[in-house]
Amino acid sequence: MREAYHVELEQLAENLASMSLQVADAMERATRALLEVDLGLAEQVISDDAKVDDARAECEEQAYALLALQAPVATDLRTVLAAIHAAESLERMGDLALHVAKAARRRHPDPVLPEAVRADFAKMGEVAVKLARQAEQVIKSKDIEAARTIESDDDEVDEIHKHLFTVIMDRDWDHGVAAAVDVTLLGRFYERFADHAVSVARRMIFVVTGKMPGYGPDEL
Repeated sequence: MREAYHVELEQLAENLASMSLQVADAMERATRALLEVDLGLAEQVISDDAKVDDARAECEEQAYALLALQAPVATDLRTVLAAIHAAESLERMGDLALHVAKAARRRHPDPVLPEAVRADFAKMGEVAVKLARQAEQVIKSKDIEAARTIESDDDEVDEIHKHLFTVIMDRDWDHGVAAAVDVTLLGRFYERFADHAVSVARRMIFVVTGKMPGYGPDEL
């Protein structure tokens, strides 16, 4: 009976890891759609978002069933609770990739990004996808040091996000208000995507240590 229970816990972790890969792929495609003005890729991200929603629902159903039927304690309980929160963060990451894809579709056949910020978004997309793929490995391994690496790598996205504000506020910005709004919103989507990857990593640290890094006890 206990062996079957631990198999279910492992399956829950596998499903979460699979979600991480789904949202990594979604953001990778959404970024390409943005940079390459590729309507087909944007449409693929938009249509595939329902699969991420379904994956979250499945993870939550598994987690609540384990809580109700197995009454887990200690590390097992932390694993189940972390899975519920991580599934929520991963679904939000999928939604953020969806927002990027919708921006690309909305402006098509025109590019969304002025040339001045294309390199910044290419880099943010690269790091965001890397963070999501790192989250997949952390979920599987529960490696604390790897989880902390995600937190440090997130700083790169934050720095680019801040830099974008200096670009659009510069007196030489001549792309208009609409483009500035697009850049601001899109930068925020990437920044939040990375933040949610950090949240997933922190949940895995919580599983191992019983402590949530970066939060007080009232925020657990």
